[in-house]
Amino acid sequence: MRALLLSVFLFSVAPLLAQTPNEQPVVSTNANTYDEIGALYRFQESGGIMVHSNGLGIHYQRGKFLTGYSKGFFEIQLANFRHPKEVKAENPGFDNSKGYFYGKLNSLFMLRPGVGYQKVIYTRPRQRGVEVSYVTFAGVSLGLLKPVYLIIARDVPNQIRYQPVTERYDPAQHFTDNIIGRAPFSRGLAELSVVPGVYGRAGLNFDFYNRVPEDQERGIEKVRTLETGICIDAYAKRMPLMANEQNKPVLLTVYLALSYGRKWI
Repeated sequence: MRALLLSVFLFSVAPLLAQTPNEQPVVSTNANTYDEIGALYRFQESGGIMVHSNGLGIHYQRGKFLTGYSKGFFEIQLANFRHPKEVKAENPGFDNSKGYFYGKLNSLFMLRPGVGYQKVIYTRPRQRGVEVSYVTFAGVSLGLLKPVYLIIARDVPNQIRYQPVTERYDPAQHFTDNIIGRAPFSRGLAELSVVPGVYGRAGLNFDFYNRVPEDQERGIEKVRTLETGICIDAYAKRMPLMANEQNKPVLLTVYLALSYGRKWI
């Protein structure tokens, strides 16, 4: 697995390292990068939302055209990850119960700064059309673990009633009969821990370009893309997400990302 991630990383950054300081970008008359006023777009940035097979996320990218058909990018993503065995439950024994995930030890958020490469494989030289590219990215993946806190019903001595208290989930003490529900999201943030790792992803990017004449006169073009692919996150240890379930150090997801942005001279 380490060899696979290393290969993805080297493939992603090789086009960037191949550019010498004095090398000039190749000017292509591809309609996506060479507009009517003869100006080659040099930069691009975009941001948006993503959904993947185990959660949601947001992302931002900023890139530079290497040629008329290729770009180098820096990106940063933030996404959550839900264990496949997470099942929402409620305790009907309490009127004020809240939904919670029984057995969940920690919530996982993945912060991914990385670099990547995008290459056009199909384009339509028109005012409107779809440009198809392949993308590869690799970088650091920081696993942010936030412990789960629950509201627990504790018996009051010598009284026939209970006292709700907020406690960190402990599978040895907390069961379906004494859990009232989840605690506020803010509980546990002060105990956030970081697990280092790496990530690599590859996919197809669909650019639905629609040129606006007034934007072209200013050397700007709007960007609207849809991207789909797979992503691998590999961490230094097994991620403790669920009690009594298999927790893995390597996480594989399939994603779909929608982005809006611009490219300019």
